[in-house]
Amino acid sequence: MQRLLEMIPPIVWGPFVLIPLLLLSGAYLTLRLGGVQFRTLPHALWLAFVRRSEKGASEGDISHFQAVNTALAATVGVGNIAGVATGIQLGGPGALFWMFVTGVLGMATKYSEALLGVKYRRPDSKGEMSGGPMFYLTRGLGGGLGWLLGVAFAVFGAVAAFGIGNMAQANSVSSQLEAVWGVPPWASGAVMVLVLGAVAIGGIRSIGRFAAVVVPFMCLAFIASNVLVLVVFAAEIPAAVALIVSDAFTGTAATGGFAGATVIAAVQWGFARGIFSNESGMGTGAIAAASARTDHPVRQAMVSMTQTFVDTVVMLSLTGLMIVVTGAWTADHVEGAPMTALAVSTGYERISPELAPLGGHVVAVGVCFFAFCTILGWSYYGERCVDFLAGRRAVMPYRVVFLLFAYVGAVLELRTVWLFSDIANGLMALPNLLGVLLLSPVVVAETRRYFARPDWRDPDALVDVRA
Repeated sequence: MQRLLEMIPPIVWGPFVLIPLLLLSGAYLTLRLGGVQFRTLPHALWLAFVRRSEKGASEGDISHFQAVNTALAATVGVGNIAGVATGIQLGGPGALFWMFVTGVLGMATKYSEALLGVKYRRPDSKGEMSGGPMFYLTRGLGGGLGWLLGVAFAVFGAVAAFGIGNMAQANSVSSQLEAVWGVPPWASGAVMVLVLGAVAIGGIRSIGRFAAVVVPFMCLAFIASNVLVLVVFAAEIPAAVALIVSDAFTGTAATGGFAGATVIAAVQWGFARGIFSNESGMGTGAIAAASARTDHPVRQAMVSMTQTFVDTVVMLSLTGLMIVVTGAWTADHVEGAPMTALAVSTGYERISPELAPLGGHVVAVGVCFFAFCTILGWSYYGERCVDFLAGRRAVMPYRVVFLLFAYVGAVLELRTVWLFSDIANGLMALPNLLGVLLLSPVVVAETRRYFARPDWRDPDALVDVRA
């Protein structure tokens, strides 16, 4: 089974399928939208993290702030700790450059997905807003193609949730806890199931409240830890940045415990791990955006693209730079979260040798919080796909099975879980990206109409979402 799985990612994430589709889609949307991620980013950050909500918004279940933190919960996970390390290990420092590119261009993709998610959302049988690629594909595109792509996304999304958003996260937690504190995988898996169930069973409102409290704290703590190490290694940063940029286009020669990597490997693993981290192009952000209380899809689209900015442009870039600047990427027989832990420990050791052991503990705690929140966010994504396919009656059984798979992921091999996640990511991205490109005229029209209003900066200005 593992040999079969190993044959698929090089095709899906190879130079002829997803990599050019993701790159060209992000570039195309950036151009069509006039660089919306650059023009409106300050206002979007203010709307998401300062204003946080729209007064009197008539539709939606949670605030802007809760929605963006739910999306951050699902993306700011093990990809920011173990994923970036794995990408550098397989693709060299140049992979970090391509991860950064996925973040910059992915903001336009995430904006487009969120806009469509809100525009084509609808209430489910219990009155909760439900939206995402399965809805804008079937309702926006329509016809046989729209139905086929929408159903394909929902099927792949419901299944992919068990990989990228569940087993991969649980596996990293159990591996890290066993390595640092000697906790057996079965024990960490059992505890995760119990604690996750206490929050996830309550649905989007419970998840949104939890994310709004925990996610900002864990993001700021993680950023502060990385910045501390980078300050200590400030003199080495220019050389590290030069290495990252040059290796992105030339490949990396073997050095230390690093076996070497080609340019294709840098691009492939940079995009794979970048998308694993920020999920731009996968369509999942549109599911969280559809639950927000808002009266216009463009407002939530701006808020949603800040998730990609925080996740990849800021957090993932800081982690990757820390791994390169400390030389942890050349260590022999170190991969995933332990590589990130080694980088933190190296930084702390330069401050004081007595602080070096803290690196492993800091990363272990980060993995636990990040992975827990990611599993919560993905439980919601998966259940929305199941609701689309089988109705509300199937949601609770799906939640139970989803939680049980957290235990399965905790006791599986790391490589098998990551392979499954890479394949599932690609299968979700294909129908979504095709749909977003076909619906890009709708995105452009809505965007132009909104920014033509003189009061577009006023979050309390009501605009008919169906206009």
